Amino acid sequence: MEIIISNNTNKPIYEQITSQIKAMIMSGELHAGEAIPSMRALAKSIHVSVITVQKAYEDLQRDGFIDTTVGRGSFVSAQNKELYQEEQQRIAEEHLQIAAEIGRIHNISLSKLTELLTLFYLEDE
Repeated sequence: MEIIISNNTNKPIYEQITSQIKAMIMSGELHAGEAIPSMRALAKSIHVSVITVQKAYEDLQRDGFIDTTVGRGSFVSAQNKELYQEEQQRIAEEHLQIAAEIGRIHNISLSKLTELLTLFYLEDE
C-alpha cells in the first residue's frame, strides 16, 4: 500500500492518509477483509508520527471503512462503498448549494447553471 504525503497542501497529513486509503478501497485496490498495515508500520514507511496514523485510522473506522480489533489489526470493512458514495454525495450537495446561492445572488439563470454543471460533468468523457 503506497501513501504519498505532500507538504505543499493545506490538508493535514492524517486527512491525506484517510482520503488515499478511502480511494484505494473505492477503486478496488483494497478489498473487504484485506489487512492494512499496522499504525506503527505505516507511520514508519511514510515517516510520520504514529499518532498521525492513529488519527487517520480512527476516522476510517468511524466512517465505516475499516474495522480494528485489538491484537489482530485493521481490516477493510465490507460495507464501505455505500458509505463513501453517501459522503461524496453530501460534499457535492454542499458545493451545489453554494453554486445555487451564487446564481441567485448574481442573477445567473438556473438553465445556465445546469448547462455549466453538465459541461463540467461531461468534460472528461
